[in-house]
Amino acid sequence: MELLATIEGLALVRALKTSFYAYPVVNAVHVLGIGALVTSVVLMDLRLLGAFGAISPHPFVRLLRRVALLGFGAAVATGMLMFAIRATDYAQMTVFLGKMMLIAVAGLNFLAVVRLERRDRTLTSPAGRLALVLSMLLWTGVVVLGRFVGFV
Repeated sequence: MELLATIEGLALVRALKTSFYAYPVVNAVHVLGIGALVTSVVLMDLRLLGAFGAISPHPFVRLLRRVALLGFGAAVATGMLMFAIRATDYAQMTVFLGKMMLIAVAGLNFLAVVRLERRDRTLTSPAGRLALVLSMLLWTGVVVLGRFVGFV
């Protein structure tokens, strides 16, 4: 807990806490990053599951994967800043820890999708389809738990 208290006391974190504009901007970028990530993941997974058949899957997925990674990067960077403000509290919050666990599992699932994609480019195997559905469920769970974090 001493490390977490040290993080909360950093100059950047103190400035973020006391600025009228900084925290709302960081929070807004976090929400936008999550929005870009989850929207891209859902559209990508749905396309690979067969939706939007008029759209060629490979360029669509390639574009959305880049948007998802950009959104993820923005969400992680801003999420770390928001965590730092109340690091001691968040580290003890079950719902926050659950959110972090779902993010880790979603990341592992992403690696599984990439690996399966190398073998079956269309991901039509039962394992590929399961991984795509699981992806959408995991990221939805991250969003739901994230909303609880702000109100617990």
